[in-house]
Amino acid sequence: MKKITTKMLCRAGVIAALYVALTYAFGALSYNGFLQIRPAEALTILPLFFPEAIPALYIGCMLSNLASPFWVYDVFVGSLATLFAAIGTFLIGKYVKNRILRFVLGGAFPVVINALVIPVIIVFCCGDLSYGTQAITYWTYCASLAVTEAVWVYALGAPLFFFVERMQAKGVSAFCGLPLKTSLPDDADQNVCRPSQTKTN
Repeated sequence: MKKITTKMLCRAGVIAALYVALTYAFGALSYNGFLQIRPAEALTILPLFFPEAIPALYIGCMLSNLASPFWVYDVFVGSLATLFAAIGTFLIGKYVKNRILRFVLGGAFPVVINALVIPVIIVFCCGDLSYGTQAITYWTYCASLAVTEAVWVYALGAPLFFFVERMQAKGVSAFCGLPLKTSLPDDADQNVCRPSQTKTN
């Protein structure tokens, strides 16, 4: 089992706090089913680098959704969607070596899972029939959420992805798992800064 360090706990706390702050900053727009303004979703690419981002995003999403008009469903079901998406993104980061493919595939999990799950809450749990029938309303929300989620994950997440890569390549401590000069076992994960790793194409 990987050792949980103080640095990992601090990093998880920062990620969760940022998610909550960025969500609350946009008020009701963060919970709009059709056009969701939630730039906090850019943080969902962080499991590519940090395993502690998985529980951080889950907790951050739960706390953020306390203000959702779909409260009970969004707090539990919506947050579970974020949790499963984060796990999928982490696995891509762990096993896919090509950096661009890692970003594209890793970002697909929050886009696809949120686009499919959140409309279930809005339409089937909360009874929204804004577009006539359940089927039409569901798929309309799916398409809309896929587009808006992709904007946050890919357009805003890309600068974050390359920024973290750059910081790890420079050996900046806050972005690394262990000091750069530490002797590492063969199975050490990619959270450890190794400059050559960030240049894999």
